[in-house]
Amino acid sequence: MAFLDQHPGLGYPAAAALGLLLGSFLNVVILRLPKRLEWQWKRDAREILELPDIYEPPPPGIVVEPSHCPHCKHKLSWYENIPLFSWIIQGGKCRHCKAPISVQYPLVEALTSLLVLACVWQWGFGWQGFGAIVLTCFLVALSGIDLRTQLLPDQLTLPLMWLGLIGSIDNLYMPAKPALVGAAAGYLLLWSVWWLFKQLTGKEGMGHGDFKLLAALGAWCGLKGILPIVLLSSVVGAIVGSLWLYSRGRDRATPIPFGPYLAIAGWLVFMWGEPLINAYLHSVGMR
Repeated sequence: MAFLDQHPGLGYPAAAALGLLLGSFLNVVILRLPKRLEWQWKRDAREILELPDIYEPPPPGIVVEPSHCPHCKHKLSWYENIPLFSWIIQGGKCRHCKAPISVQYPLVEALTSLLVLACVWQWGFGWQGFGAIVLTCFLVALSGIDLRTQLLPDQLTLPLMWLGLIGSIDNLYMPAKPALVGAAAGYLLLWSVWWLFKQLTGKEGMGHGDFKLLAALGAWCGLKGILPIVLLSSVVGAIVGSLWLYSRGRDRATPIPFGPYLAIAGWLVFMWGEPLINAYLHSVGMR
């Protein structure tokens, strides 16, 4: 790691390549994890309700099963599965059935590569840079899943929270107390908003996964990061969400996933929280 810090001409290309590989894996997580969870939930529901067991083959696993075309099911060769470049070379189509391949694949791979580069640029190639990359990968996966399914799985939000708390034991980004209080405050803040909204309207304004995601971000950003994350995510969500509803011709009653906006705001505050907070305070005349 010290070698890469001293030779950024090698470190940054390596980080970009690592980001492409991670992005390819995150695509698998985004597409396969919800299906695996739904399959397991159905099995658990049948067991709890004491219904007859019905054989239903499990969806492809996240690690074991190789990548394949979603249309013709052809298993991809290694040269058909090079992150970003295979999609470009093949013109966004399967080499065998010529069906279009979703633009999600190259977008997630390219985005993850850029975010990984930003992580090592900001935090270096040591443990802080590694932790930032881990946080980034979780947030990309959670955002992709929430956009597709409006789910924020506990299988991702809770480990992300615990990783932040474990890192605080060794003061990776902050001491343990601010991380623990940040996690608790993040959860309780959105839970309180959800509870109050439900009491006033009889409706649920957000999912429980949003509470857990903000708790996880609180563990990484600390208590002082909670308010900036909420404010920034609300502003971004209001603007982007309104534009999306208008472009689709839908009304405001249409549910919009809030997780991606929390993830964007949380990542920005984690990366550049102090400059953002200072700039805001200066703009309102408090600095």
